[in-house]
Amino acid sequence: MWSTSQNYGRTFIGLESGSPYVALTYDDGPNDPWTQRLLEVLDRRSVKATFFLIGRFVAQRPDIARDIAQAGHAIGLHSWDHRKRFFARDCEVRLQIDETRHAGLDATGIDSNLFRPPFGALRPGALRIIRDAGIEPIMWSVTAHDWKPTTAEKVVANIERQMSGGDVILMHDGGYNAMGAARSHSVQATDQIVTRYLSNGFEFLTIPEMMKKQRAIRS
Repeated sequence: MWSTSQNYGRTFIGLESGSPYVALTYDDGPNDPWTQRLLEVLDRRSVKATFFLIGRFVAQRPDIARDIAQAGHAIGLHSWDHRKRFFARDCEVRLQIDETRHAGLDATGIDSNLFRPPFGALRPGALRIIRDAGIEPIMWSVTAHDWKPTTAEKVVANIERQMSGGDVILMHDGGYNAMGAARSHSVQATDQIVTRYLSNGFEFLTIPEMMKKQRAIRS
């Protein structure tokens, strides 16, 4: 459960430090009403993000998942129910990935090949199964610590303390226990972060766009 570790194999965590690019990512949605509020904030600034969706919430609210995709944001998978048993057996890993992938495809028409494991935890067997399915494991380099009750100001401070450029920022538009988790602080913090870093010359990318940048740099 170390987001930047590459000990068990390569995962994507962003670009080199000092890069002028940043990726906003959101876990645990779709979540009514905060995902919609977040989409409004991002739309006002013409910023695209990446949303790692929980399959059972997509099944509950496919309309919100469609709104995310239609707004031009990237879609990722975040397991079916975010339970720790995801790591218990290989068959459970495959089932969780397949169910979430199908739910996302049915709702959005997008067959995502991006996956972020629940709790950010990986073991060698799970990583192998993810790769065998043609899916890219996506982690992060900056965590907002916004999954618990807090303020927008504290979320912004957490992000700024870790930022070095080229970062993948972990935020949350939902909560894995139930639909309706309060995320006003995440929405407000997003508005502040986007405003601040756009004015400082940073460009916000989706994860697929950032991965494309990485390939271009290495070629």
